Amino acid sequence: MIDLYTWSTPNGRKISILLEEMNVPYKVININITNNEQFSKEFSLISPSNKIPAIVDNENGKSIFESGAIMLYLAIKYNKFISENDYWEIMKWFFFQISQVGPFLGQAHQYLYYNPGKSKYAEEKSKNYVKLVYETLDNRLSKSIYLGNKYSIADIATWPWIARYEMHKVDIKKYNNVLRWYKLISKKPKVIKGYNVSGIHQDIPQP
Repeated sequence: MIDLYTWSTPNGRKISILLEEMNVPYKVININITNNEQFSKEFSLISPSNKIPAIVDNENGKSIFESGAIMLYLAIKYNKFISENDYWEIMKWFFFQISQVGPFLGQAHQYLYYNPGKSKYAEEKSKNYVKLVYETLDNRLSKSIYLGNKYSIADIATWPWIARYEMHKVDIKKYNNVLRWYKLISKKPKVIKGYNVSGIHQDIPQP
């Protein structure tokens, strides 16, 4: 059994979707970040960065924080959604999510959606970053159905961020390959089930 400490954010949804896809039993422990529960003394012992998600594997007592580390841990432990033959193709796009998709689109949430009009410079920078991310993904997905050569942790990590395309102030329909990929994944039963396990319930956006 995996204890999942999480909330309804893209990084939180990565893990619940992955656990659902793996059919791994897990227990959800809500960490309400709107009430600063991530800064509690108890949660700090599991996640020193005071960020969700985090997990505790009750089979061996291991606690893991940082969404990328959690996904790699689970993929390796259960030998699912990661492939030896496709390993480096998956890793390239998995770390693209960790290093660019998450940070760049996360900034866009702040400057384009939550705090518009406060910094023209920051908004223009964010728009350029958003364009770069979507163009990079669209180019890759013009050559492959998924980010790797098959459905993997790279897709599961990236998809919840693209599910916030409305917050990025982007017309996803201009990126035909991203749109096709997004719709394909949004229809997967385990993705639907794992999308709303914690926090504020939100319907999966449908372009």
